[in-house]
Amino acid sequence: MKAAKAAALEEESGGRTAAPAMRAAVYRGPNRLVLETVPVPEISPDEMLVRVRACGLCATDLKKIELGLLPPPRIFGHEIAGTVERTGSRVEGFAVGDRVAVHHHVPCRQCFFCRRRLYSQCAHYRRTGTTAGFEPAGGGFAEYVRVMDWIVRAGTVRIPDDVTFEEASFLEPLNTCLRALETAGLEPGEVLAVMGQGPVGLLLTMAAACRGATVAALDPIAARRRLAGELGARLALDPAAGDAAPALAEITEGRGPDLVIVATADHAAVDQALRLVRRGGRVLLFAQTVPGETIPIDVARICMEEKRLIGSYSSSVDLQEQAAELIFSRRVPVARLVSHRFPLAALEDAIRLAAHPTENSLKVMITP
Repeated sequence: MKAAKAAALEEESGGRTAAPAMRAAVYRGPNRLVLETVPVPEISPDEMLVRVRACGLCATDLKKIELGLLPPPRIFGHEIAGTVERTGSRVEGFAVGDRVAVHHHVPCRQCFFCRRRLYSQCAHYRRTGTTAGFEPAGGGFAEYVRVMDWIVRAGTVRIPDDVTFEEASFLEPLNTCLRALETAGLEPGEVLAVMGQGPVGLLLTMAAACRGATVAALDPIAARRRLAGELGARLALDPAAGDAAPALAEITEGRGPDLVIVATADHAAVDQALRLVRRGGRVLLFAQTVPGETIPIDVARICMEEKRLIGSYSSSVDLQEQAAELIFSRRVPVARLVSHRFPLAALEDAIRLAAHPTENSLKVMITP
């Protein structure tokens, strides 16, 4: 039986078989990752096996690992780019050796939520479609990842030869930022303040500048403020310095920004955003993703000043092509955000750095 199964796999992949085992950083509980040898995932005729070449370290994964939000064991990592190692016999459009980036969620496009373009609320969307073993959780923190059939069909993007794997791994995070701007209804010529200039905040800054907005970038780290200015922000401000409100008032005829996006998990930033935004303006929460977390706010600002408090989570399948064009053309130069690279064996060090950023740290990449 084993020999027959191996022969079938070999026939399915055109005579090419993957290694029987691989290395993976397995989540074994809060703040506990163990480098283990695990089986290379097997694939069905409609699936692909991808050799991971780069996987970005996302703040969502950080929270899951640090706070133990999901039961172990799992293999996290969802900002994945790599090469096709094996294709199932029914896969069309991709071949061994193709350079690809893969999303881990794709909606059904038919349900109540999809018809309203609320893709992240779709039950099918919440099914994770990439895995390196155990309960599917992304799988990018491993040498190989299994790409399930619906991701092969609608969530896999071919990478041009002149684009690096690291650049391509930004497709999903940039998509989430484009969706946030769309959800907030950002219009060309509006003034936007982005609170937090970590990797995602900088993506928001660059994407908003591409859309013709005037962007003010707020962050306590001076190096991040400098980079934000180089990447399109008109103002780069320290939120603790006390000059953000006057500076924003000066460029808005005293009103304040039309939109403030909170791209930091700092609780104080939400109240500050509601104070900064103009009357009738919008505040969008982007980094508040821990279930049960509560933040006190002055609700009179929402009611009496008619300010809108909204949220945006995850990506939109409708924006995949736009995200790819912005990255592949380098209109959004994501390579400038990568500050550190770590092998799988040093993933715990990578997580510590990403969770406690320094003056010189930004996007942390894992290179299995």
